Amino acid sequence: MKRSLAKALITVAGVLFLALVALFIYAQITPSSSYLLLPDKPHALAPLVRTKEARKADRGNIYFVDVVERRASLAERYLPFLRRDATLVSEQEIGPSNVSDKERARIDAASMAQSEKIAEVVALRFLGYKVVLRQRGALVEETAPGTPASRELLPGDVITAVDGKSALNYTELRTLITRHRVGEIVELAFTRNGRRRHVALRTIASSSAPRVALIGVSVTQAASIKLPIAVTINAGNVGGPSAGLAFALELTDKLGPDIDRGHRVAATGELALNGSVEPIGGVEQKVIGARRAGIEIMLVPAGDNATEARRYAGSMKIIPVTSFQQALRALATAERKR
Repeated sequence: MKRSLAKALITVAGVLFLALVALFIYAQITPSSSYLLLPDKPHALAPLVRTKEARKADRGNIYFVDVVERRASLAERYLPFLRRDATLVSEQEIGPSNVSDKERARIDAASMAQSEKIAEVVALRFLGYKVVLRQRGALVEETAPGTPASRELLPGDVITAVDGKSALNYTELRTLITRHRVGEIVELAFTRNGRRRHVALRTIASSSAPRVALIGVSVTQAASIKLPIAVTINAGNVGGPSAGLAFALELTDKLGPDIDRGHRVAATGELALNGSVEPIGGVEQKVIGARRAGIEIMLVPAGDNATEARRYAGSMKIIPVTSFQQALRALATAERKR
């Protein structure tokens, strides 16, 4: 009797173990609605940024950093010990919920292409080249979740008019929108994938000034650019705008003074046409990837990005910057490495 009971218990335990194994395997291969941000190794920019005008040999000491982004499995979502250096984020934090993975990849690629052009403009202007710019609208970078804009506009759209009046830059866009009262309707004209569209949006109140009307979008300048020299930047299948600062530093290093001074330098930060450096996401993973690769100096946007970067930097030097010019000054003061 006891032997039969023991045998039955062993059988039940075996069945339960196999069921748990099967459940774990299922959870490992079944995607969740969340995403993981993972460290990636830094990318040397010497072979990626090219121009025939380069004045000296490039030792390849400037790098851009990125984040590997993929869907988390059910196991990775609910078992934190499986994630280690990864950060779990919601689908809404990755991008608009009404955008497919394929469309999101297209938007990220377009954002990368824009960051490359901006980097070329900023670097060449600093070096004294004449760059021709024609403003063509306000480029939508992101929309605030839950707003009317989030249901109608996508990152990459270019707003060109408000209520039938031209709005080719941020100042014109804000002036025309803030003429409205909160809750009123504004008529926007915008382009998406080369096609002109129209939409009516109800304005919302600014969180900092409740009487000020907004539409809930973050924008940057869209422009047609004519460069005096040919520059090619090839970042492969990496998307997003956060490599702009690194691209501008590398192009300057090729055409002008020695930027890295013998150090291995990584940089991250979205670059605006006026040279300002804007905050970016995925700081933790970018810093971890740079630190593991032996990067000595890392430039990051000042503020919260820099505070977070220092938590994961170890002995790697973190330099917070607000502009491209400040980044150049900071590197110029670094002791030359022989």
